[in-house]
Amino acid sequence: MAARPVGLPQESDFALDEVELDSPKVGEALVRILWASVDPYQRGRMSEARSYAKSLEIGDVITAANLGEVMESNDPRFNPGDLVVGQLGWQEYATARAGTLRGVPPVLEPPTLALHAVGLTGFTAYFGLFDIGKPRPGDTVVVSAAAGAVGQIAGQLAKLAGCRTVGIAGGPEKARDLTELYGYDAAIDHKSDDVAEALRGERVDVYFDNVGGEISQAVQRRLNLGARIVICGQVSQYNAQRPEPTFHPGLLVVFRARMEGFLIFDYAHRYDEAALKLAHWVANGDIHWREDVTEGLENAPRAFIGMLNGENQGKALVKVAERES
Repeated sequence: MAARPVGLPQESDFALDEVELDSPKVGEALVRILWASVDPYQRGRMSEARSYAKSLEIGDVITAANLGEVMESNDPRFNPGDLVVGQLGWQEYATARAGTLRGVPPVLEPPTLALHAVGLTGFTAYFGLFDIGKPRPGDTVVVSAAAGAVGQIAGQLAKLAGCRTVGIAGGPEKARDLTELYGYDAAIDHKSDDVAEALRGERVDVYFDNVGGEISQAVQRRLNLGARIVICGQVSQYNAQRPEPTFHPGLLVVFRARMEGFLIFDYAHRYDEAALKLAHWVANGDIHWREDVTEGLENAPRAFIGMLNGENQGKALVKVAERES
């Protein structure tokens, strides 16, 4: 990070730097990064505002989830050539404690699934929907940013749970993906549709909220009695100098509803549970996915800014290098 962004980040807020590579100490591994993830939470880490994680400082490597190949290992859990995922950042190589890495099963194809459908974004959809949303067969589930990394999985999990699904996304191509690729029962294009009007006939039992702002306000007016609101993200507010209120507390009383936020890291002890189920559903063709790939580490800032502007279709990834082995 070269400068702390004000409002929407600019490419000038980032800089490429070259540093000496560290050899792995006991209990560590040197990883050559192949893929870097681009996610909304990274914007929050660039702010000085108090949050659940320490803010980045000027000169820090941008935090990110990564898929990489072990080049050198000083820990018996990994060998050179193993594929691993970890929070390694936007860089070409990283030395990491072996305990912070997860191995990627050889049967997972393509391996990049470990960064989305069978990785943290998939886990986010899984625990957010099932543990907090608690969908029941016949419920109506509405997902905002439904064509994004988490939204594309959340809607499909709701369908597997026997629910009616309504997805909200921006643009005709994304709206088409919702019904044709991800199996949503209905799609709303918030760029051309009046969201409140489009939801007029719905009674929402579960709202999986990724965006906040006006879209969430429109959904909350259509809640059913006993509705559950899952606060996963508020991407519409991340670049705002003065964030706007997302909900009226009185609605929770009127609809006897519950609203709850969560962090995926709280579920780290259950990652294997989610990974097994998600991998099974992907292998069976029950879960479909789309990747939005940008080539080159130097283009990570452009991919990140584009994602914040909603330009990506599916999971935003940056391809850093080809696998050697």
